Amino acid sequence: MEAKRLPLAPLVGAALLVAVPIVLPDWMKFIVTLAMAKFMAVLSVALFLRANQVTFGHAMFYAVGAYTVGFGAKWFGVRDAVLLVPLGALFGAAVAALVGLVMARYREVFFAMLNLAFSMMLYGAFLKLYWVTGGTDGLSAGIPKFLGYAPSREYLRDFLYYTALGVTGVVIYAVYRFLASPLGFYLKAMADNEIRIEYSGESVRHVMYVTYVLSGALGGVGGVLAAFTVGHIVPEYSFWIQSGEFVFVALLGGYGSAVGPLVGSIAFEFIRTYASKYFPNEWQMVLGIIMLAIILFRPGGLWTIYEGIAARFGRREREVERA
Repeated sequence: MEAKRLPLAPLVGAALLVAVPIVLPDWMKFIVTLAMAKFMAVLSVALFLRANQVTFGHAMFYAVGAYTVGFGAKWFGVRDAVLLVPLGALFGAAVAALVGLVMARYREVFFAMLNLAFSMMLYGAFLKLYWVTGGTDGLSAGIPKFLGYAPSREYLRDFLYYTALGVTGVVIYAVYRFLASPLGFYLKAMADNEIRIEYSGESVRHVMYVTYVLSGALGGVGGVLAAFTVGHIVPEYSFWIQSGEFVFVALLGGYGSAVGPLVGSIAFEFIRTYASKYFPNEWQMVLGIIMLAIILFRPGGLWTIYEGIAARFGRREREVERA
C-alpha cells in the first residue's frame, strides 16, 4: 500500500510559525499574534462565503469575545487566558444562537444587511452604556495569566503568541472536520441549489443555524485573543468597518479551505503595516490595488497559489512514476 504523503507546505508553515518568537523581533511577533486572533473571525466569515452568503456584521461576535475579557477583568478580576478563551467561544456562540434564530431565515443582501444591523446595534450599546463598557474610553484587558501563572513582562508576549498558535491549530482542525462532515458539504451545496438539499432530507435553515452558531464561537475566540494582544477594548471592535475588513481578508486569503483565511490574515497585517509606513496617506489605495489584482488573477485567494503549485508538482510526479 502506498504511504500517504503529508502536505509539505503546511508543515513548513507550521514550523515557521513555531519559530517566529525565536527569530523575529517583538513588533513582528505582535503582528503575527494579532493576525492569528483575527484569523478566527475571518474564518467565521469565510464559512458563509462558501455558501455564497456575505456577512457585514460578524464583528459583533469578535466584540463579544473582546468584551468578555474586559468585563472579566473589570468586574470579576478574571484575567486567565486559558479560562477566557472558552468563555469567549461560549458567549459568542450564545449570542449567535439568539441572533441566528432570525438570520437563518434570510439570504444574500438581506442576510448581509441584517447582520450589519445587529452589529451596529451592539456597537451603539457599547458606546452608550458608559458605566458598564467605558464608552469610547473602552476597557483595559489587563495583563493575562495562563493557568494561574503570570509570566514576567519579558516573556508575556511569547506566552500569548504560543497560546494563540495553539488555539489556531485547534480551530483549523475543528473547522476542517466540520467542512468534511455532511453539514459542511450541505453548506457548500447551498451555493448551488437549496431545493435539492431539502429534497435530500436536510433542512437548509438547520445548516445555516448550526454554521451561524459555530461562526459566533469562532468570532468570540478571536475577540478574546485580540483583546489580550492589543490590551484595550473599544466599541469599534463591533463597527461595520471591522466586519468589512474580515470580508476583505477572507477574499484575500481564499475561503475554499480552513487555512486560506490564516494566510490572508497574516498577509493583510503585514501589507497594512508596510503600506502605512511607506505610503502613510495612500495605504488604503495599496490595499485596493492588491485586492483588484487578487480578484482579476487569483479569485480563489492567495492560498490557491500554493494549491496550483502543489497540483502541478503532483502531476509531474505521477508522470515520472508512469514513465
